[in-house]
Amino acid sequence: MSTTRNAEHGWELAARSGYAVSGVLHVLIGVLALQVAFGGGGQQADQSGAFGTIASTPFGGAVLWFAVLAFVALGVWEVVKAVKGAPPTSGGGAAGSGRAAWRAKAAGRAAVYLALAVTAFAFARGGGASSEQQTADLTARLMSASGGRLLVGLVGLAVVGVGIYHVVKGAKKKFLADLHRLPSGTAGRVVERLGVWGYVLKGVALGIVGVLFTVAAVKADPAAAGGLDQALHTLRDQPGGVVLLAVVALGFVAYGGYAFARARYGRL
Repeated sequence: MSTTRNAEHGWELAARSGYAVSGVLHVLIGVLALQVAFGGGGQQADQSGAFGTIASTPFGGAVLWFAVLAFVALGVWEVVKAVKGAPPTSGGGAAGSGRAAWRAKAAGRAAVYLALAVTAFAFARGGGASSEQQTADLTARLMSASGGRLLVGLVGLAVVGVGIYHVVKGAKKKFLADLHRLPSGTAGRVVERLGVWGYVLKGVALGIVGVLFTVAAVKADPAAAGGLDQALHTLRDQPGGVVLLAVVALGFVAYGGYAFARARYGRL
C-alpha cells in the first residue's frame, strides 16, 4: 500500500512540475512578445520560440527533456481524470451535463499538454519547426479538402471561444477554483492578480489567433491564418499597437507567474 502511495505521490509531483514548465514557457513568450513590440529579438513569440530559446542555453537540452517528462505526466493525469475521474462537488455538479463538461475540459487540457510534450521532444532531439509554418501548412491542407474553408472557419470560431473563456475565467476569478488554497497575506493577493491579468490578456491574444483563422477562411487564403506570433505582430501593427502588445506581453508573464503558484497550490 505504501509503495502505491509513494508512486502516486511521485506522479503528482511530476504532474505539478508540468505547471511550472508551463510557467517558464509563458514568461519566455511574454519576453519574446516584448521584443516584438520594441523591434528586437529573433525568436518567434510563441511556444516554438520559447522552446528555441531554452534550447540555446547551456543546459537547454536537459531542461527540454525535463519538460517532455513533465508535460507527459500532466497530460496523462488529465487523461485519467477525463476517463474515470469525478468532478469536485464545488465545480459545477457531479452528474449529467456538469460531469460531461468537466471531463471534456480535462480531455482538452490533456491534448494541450501532450502536444506541448511532443513539441518539447522535437526540440530536445535537436529538431523543432516553426509553429507559424506548421499552421499555414495545416490550414492549406484543410482548405484543399471538401468543405475545408468551413472547417477552418469553425476552427477560428472555436479558438475565439477559447479566448473568451480565458477572459471570463480571469475577469470573474473562476481560476481560483483550480487552487486548493491561496497563500496567505500579500502573496495570496499577488497570485490572484496574476491570475486575473494572465487569463484576461492571454484570452485577448487567443481571440486574435481565432480571428486570423476566420479571416483566412473568408478570404480562402491559408497564409492569412497564423498562430500566436502572427497574432502578436498583427496587434503591434494596429494604432497604438506597441503599447497594447506590451500590455499583452506582460499578461503572458503574469500568467506564467500564476502557473508557478498553481504548481504549488493547484488542484490535481
